[in-house]
Amino acid sequence: MNKKSEISAGLVVSVSNHLKKLAKKSSSVRRQFYPSPEEKDFSPSSFVDPLLEEENEKVKGLVHKYSSRALILLTMSCAAYCRFCTRRRIVSDVCGGLVTRSDIFQMENYLLAHREINEVIFSGGDPLTAPELLKYALEKFSKLPQIKIIRIHTRIPVSNPALLTASTLTAIRSLKQPVYVSVHFEHPDELTKETVAAVKKLRMAGAILLSQSVFLKGVNDNYEILYTLFTKISEIGIRPYYIYRCDPVRGAEHFIVPFEKEIAIMTKLRINLSGIACPNYVIDTPDGSGKVPVPLSFWEFKKDSFKDYLNKKINLLS
Repeated sequence: MNKKSEISAGLVVSVSNHLKKLAKKSSSVRRQFYPSPEEKDFSPSSFVDPLLEEENEKVKGLVHKYSSRALILLTMSCAAYCRFCTRRRIVSDVCGGLVTRSDIFQMENYLLAHREINEVIFSGGDPLTAPELLKYALEKFSKLPQIKIIRIHTRIPVSNPALLTASTLTAIRSLKQPVYVSVHFEHPDELTKETVAAVKKLRMAGAILLSQSVFLKGVNDNYEILYTLFTKISEIGIRPYYIYRCDPVRGAEHFIVPFEKEIAIMTKLRINLSGIACPNYVIDTPDGSGKVPVPLSFWEFKKDSFKDYLNKKINLLS
């Protein structure tokens, strides 16, 4: 596959041919995947690991931060690297992020020792860039009687739909547990015919489809754009699940939208969108715990700080 690769602020620049063609027509797509000089600027209040994943990694590739769920990081490879990535400290370090079958065995042992975990979430990197490893892990973990829900987080339908393999679809189809596939969308321009076809394949394989999005300055900080995005993805069988405030991750702060603007946009979306097309607007607490829902303009509330799930006060970066 013909890709452009180089190092920029620690995160490799790698853009699939599918996205290169799209970026020629869409500045919103280009801004997401091509670097800018702003990545070199950061504030003292930014974080390298805003979600405290490294301190909650129990065995290689398994993060246990919330009692009933385990995050499985199978690979640090993606079909293309989002410049706003929360894991930009490690994503694109393909060798360092390499997980083996031996590592999966250690994860399995950890899960067996922690029966309170009933849900596994495959992420990365993008787990669909490692289809055989994903298939192996799915086979192993799905056999554990405690595992009732499986989630796969991916951007492959957007970044390179051709990488959605028949093997992956077969693996999803064969599982007895509900399989939730969360696809990351940011802008309506991403909804190409190839992407829509990939979404249909996932639906036909029995996956329950969700979406995740992030407010991004210069990409989607606009009511009309998000109204169109959430309407269109709900029409192709995807339930908009979350829209996040951009994490204050070092190298990506230039994507952060003013908080008041986000609230105004989400309030208008809540008024005008169907309930099944309007995602939850949350802050994935930096240096804390929990995806905290943000009140909209129907309520009066403090906008400079909030409390996380552990009752820790978090000062908001505007």
